[in-house]
Amino acid sequence: MRFSLSSILLVALAAESTVASSWFSKAVYNKWHETELERWLSDHNVPYPTPADRNDLEKLVKSNWDAKVARPYADWEPAQLQSYLKAKGTDVKKSTESDKQTLVSQVQGLWHESADTASNSYNSVKDWIFDGWTDSQLKAFLDRHDIPAPQPRKRDTMLAAARSNYDSVAKKLNQAAHYPGDWLYESWSESDLKEFLDERGVPVPQPSTRDKLIASVRRNSRLSAINAKESAASASSSAKAAKESLSDALLDSWSDSKIKEWADSNGIKVPQGSKRNELIALARKHRDTLTGDKIASSASSAFGAATSNVQDQYNTMTGSGQSKGDEAFNEAIASWSDSRLKAFLDARGVPVPQGGKKDDLVKQVRLNKHKAATGFSAWTFDTWTTENLKKWLGTQNNKAAKKSGASRDELFKQAQDSYASASKSGGSNYASVTSYLASVTGAAKDTTFDTWSDSELKSYLDSYGVPNYQGSNTNELKAMARRNANYFRYGTSTPQDTFFARLQGGAQWIFDQLKIGVSSGRQSAGYEGEKAGDSVKEGATTATHAAGEAAQKAGDKVKEEL
Repeated sequence: MRFSLSSILLVALAAESTVASSWFSKAVYNKWHETELERWLSDHNVPYPTPADRNDLEKLVKSNWDAKVARPYADWEPAQLQSYLKAKGTDVKKSTESDKQTLVSQVQGLWHESADTASNSYNSVKDWIFDGWTDSQLKAFLDRHDIPAPQPRKRDTMLAAARSNYDSVAKKLNQAAHYPGDWLYESWSESDLKEFLDERGVPVPQPSTRDKLIASVRRNSRLSAINAKESAASASSSAKAAKESLSDALLDSWSDSKIKEWADSNGIKVPQGSKRNELIALARKHRDTLTGDKIASSASSAFGAATSNVQDQYNTMTGSGQSKGDEAFNEAIASWSDSRLKAFLDARGVPVPQGGKKDDLVKQVRLNKHKAATGFSAWTFDTWTTENLKKWLGTQNNKAAKKSGASRDELFKQAQDSYASASKSGGSNYASVTSYLASVTGAAKDTTFDTWSDSELKSYLDSYGVPNYQGSNTNELKAMARRNANYFRYGTSTPQDTFFARLQGGAQWIFDQLKIGVSSGRQSAGYEGEKAGDSVKEGATTATHAAGEAAQKAGDKVKEEL
């Protein structure tokens, strides 16, 4: 049978067309509604003709899909690229800070998922779209759409309820669900939207409108979900390492007779004449395989609780988590200075009572205690280190950055003044400032206060009017600073997104406190363990300190063992 050249070409073209058509029909956006196609193009700043038929819209999405979904970092500003690299532990050379091409190349080398994985994720948006939401936002979504959730409302159950009802809510509202519209964020305030972007180092659109804010949140939600899971895994890994180290510290503190007693109670045969290092090796060999291993179980329960949902754990430990948290907050602010109370309100955009007495200020703060400070303000620099304040002022050509012997208080005041000036002038100058802050805020703030001197800590506490720090040691000063800083920044809210970062930063500190209680033997363990417990209690309303209370329980078990 003979084929002509024209027939062969025709068959080849038909085959090519079939393959292309097959691939195109499998594209996730092929089943999207036209409004979703337009929304995606608008979110990603891709111009499209109006009116446009579906084929034109699909072609535009197709031609931009790889760049916007598989390689979104190509559109990032240098500040956001730097923020991503720093979060991945990659140093950015000063000579390349503004070289976008070099920064993009570095990010590309660290990128986490393939083009297929990124595309497939849009087959079921509901599986990840809620991951970056706080507990209060999930609750508001469920309540708004009359969705029942099992009591008590734990994060896992609220997430499951939101996901399982996502399609039915969209259908009820007559909305498309493949690439959701503004309906999904109806219960979010503009402050919520800005905070979502701020905490992820994403520049807030300038000038910002609600539509632009939602578009930016929607565009960054996938990356946020991935980062949240990576942070959770990292926190869990850190806790596991701390647990193992804690077990080692316990064994090292035990006498030979104590190790033999433990081995006997767990049915482990100890060879006669075993030396100390042999006893410890024997205990380590069997500790993770025995259900009666109290060392491992104590540490595991403590750090397991720390890496589970913080709010659930906090409620379990207190029996009435919210009321206890409110009581602790009210007790703390009662001792705050007038200037710090006014700053709390100012950082939230709440009008400060003019000529009001302290009682009026305290009352207003209590009314707004559930609000976290959002966006950028002159108080963004509140917990920045001296070094980072100097770097910031250097970018603003402020003379204080080069002033020898400048105190942190002086640098802080200059930073506030510089920000206020940029905010007042607005325009490109202010946009440049917020872009810079978005890229460095996460790394610049020091909510653990680990690098602060005693004099800096005391001065910081003075700004709150906190009494009775005289005679306190460095760890106690840090604990007081953390407690008040977290109340100032978050009020009584504990957003889930910030938990992982704070747990990672505080996990080592928690372990150090426990280690103090076991490294010096029985008597020292009891004394230092109580001190560690007291320090942990001071921050019970924040995620890291809630985790710390779980660690305190382990400390109590340690004392029983010793």
